[in-house]
Amino acid sequence: MNGGGRIEREYALGSRRTDLLIVWPPGRFGGASEPAEPARRYVVECKILRGSLEATIREGLEQTLACMDKCRGESGRLVIFDRGGSRPWEEKIFRREESLGGRAVTVWGA
Repeated sequence: MNGGGRIEREYALGSRRTDLLIVWPPGRFGGASEPAEPARRYVVECKILRGSLEATIREGLEQTLACMDKCRGESGRLVIFDRGGSRPWEEKIFRREESLGGRAVTVWGA
């Protein structure tokens, strides 16, 4: 990533870990008078739509929030891919805010 950030990918499928973790900036190490700045972490969870959209969102929200807790993520994104060919793109593409337990996640449909 330009400017020093990085993207970490999940390789262990089925382990309920995040799909992408964006770390930005990686932090800097200050001198004795300036403490180190922690990295900002953003969780991106990807799901394929299987069955109902609402059920997929509910499951994805739970997983995204759990990953945010594990990774110390400050925000989460859930991307749901609809691979069905019968619906037009206008119905597949959306952006909305969802919350679970008072915590917000941005959900994108693709």
